[in-house]
Amino acid sequence: MISPDAAIDRPPTGPTPAALERVRGVARVRVAGDGGTTRLVENFQSGSAKVRFPKPADRSVMDVVLLNTAGGLTGGDRISFSVAAGAGARATVTTQASERIYRRRDGDVEVETALAIEAGATLDWLPQETILFDRSSLRRRLAADLHPTGKLLAVEAIVLGRAAMGERVRSATLADSWRVRRGGALIFADGVRLDGDSVAILGGGATGGGAAAMATVLLVAPGAESALPAAREALAGAAGEVGASAWNGMLVARLLAVDSHALRADLTRLIETLRGTTMPRTWLC
Repeated sequence: MISPDAAIDRPPTGPTPAALERVRGVARVRVAGDGGTTRLVENFQSGSAKVRFPKPADRSVMDVVLLNTAGGLTGGDRISFSVAAGAGARATVTTQASERIYRRRDGDVEVETALAIEAGATLDWLPQETILFDRSSLRRRLAADLHPTGKLLAVEAIVLGRAAMGERVRSATLADSWRVRRGGALIFADGVRLDGDSVAILGGGATGGGAAAMATVLLVAPGAESALPAAREALAGAAGEVGASAWNGMLVARLLAVDSHALRADLTRLIETLRGTTMPRTWLC
């Protein structure tokens, strides 16, 4: 006779969850300066990571547009981007659209970015916003290495849900890390962590004041401090809460806003001021 307790030890007879196909994407781009122009040296792309090169009006600058053909990311997906600007090169890198981090079943989305800027090179890293949906999880890391005479302008922006759709992100996990080195020495280390009810966490006066969109802008360049007055003037009429400071050849700005529309308006004014030119075309579509 079989003991009644034996049924507890028997494996379940019902269907088990199917293993889901996961996104894997890698893109590497390297450009080099060549007598006042910037030319492409390497273009590697695999999986869902794709790269496009719009025809530039100014051949001294290489425009690079990154795409994720998966249409978004969820738990267990991995994507990485690597961009190197050789000596004297100038490049602007952006994305075709905002990235979307969807509700996960398990695991985290991992996004890694590696930037390298050699002597006299300029790299503008200007991806559009990343949108976190309810019950999503994102681990994002940005690492940059600059020659002391190189210039980096970088932005990373997070939007919690789509305000126009009435979305409120009640559960999300975010771990966002920056590590920037100049001449091999670590000069900027930053991290943002968010885990739980983002509405409650960002509702406090000492956290977000009810913000649902946030961004960090970093300028690293010789004499970056001199751009601070212009940056603060650009932010003077900001829709959200903003602040900027500069030291040691760096300028850092933080922006909070109630939604992506307000954040983008504030970002556009600031970044165009720091660049001295308009935003990449994809930001205007």
